[in-house]
Amino acid sequence: MADVSLLSAPWLVLAFLSGFTQREPRRAALLGLACTFSALVGYGLMTLSPVENAHMSAASIAAFVRSESRVFVGGVLTGPVFGWFGQQWRVDRAWRGALATAAALCLEPLVRIPAGQAIRSSPVLLGEVAVGLAMVAYIATRTLTSAGQHPGNTAR
Repeated sequence: MADVSLLSAPWLVLAFLSGFTQREPRRAALLGLACTFSALVGYGLMTLSPVENAHMSAASIAAFVRSESRVFVGGVLTGPVFGWFGQQWRVDRAWRGALATAAALCLEPLVRIPAGQAIRSSPVLLGEVAVGLAMVAYIATRTLTSAGQHPGNTAR
């Protein structure tokens, strides 16, 4: 379970899916940010909870925010971008952002190795890659069928 809790790419999928619910790019980006921020708050609450043998205090909250500052900065940057990717996929079938989201799932296990944070659980590693590959297949299928139905459209 520890390997699952440390995955990053599913957070990008969360922002992508929240953006997919929106028709306007600005709202999609803001919702991607809000969902990512909410997920980070939930992560913090769980990390500082008795379930994790922690005691919530002002000092533990401050230490958590300091130790996870790069995660918060990453969330502030990626949440809106992946929310916008989701909206663009919904409205225009703009496949590049959708593919970037799927690639994050497929490539996270490889990127974590040089960072010294390899995923130790084979089922977690294979599951994440399998979901990413399924997303790639879906994107390819939808893109090709959309292009076939509208010959004047160009793929983005």
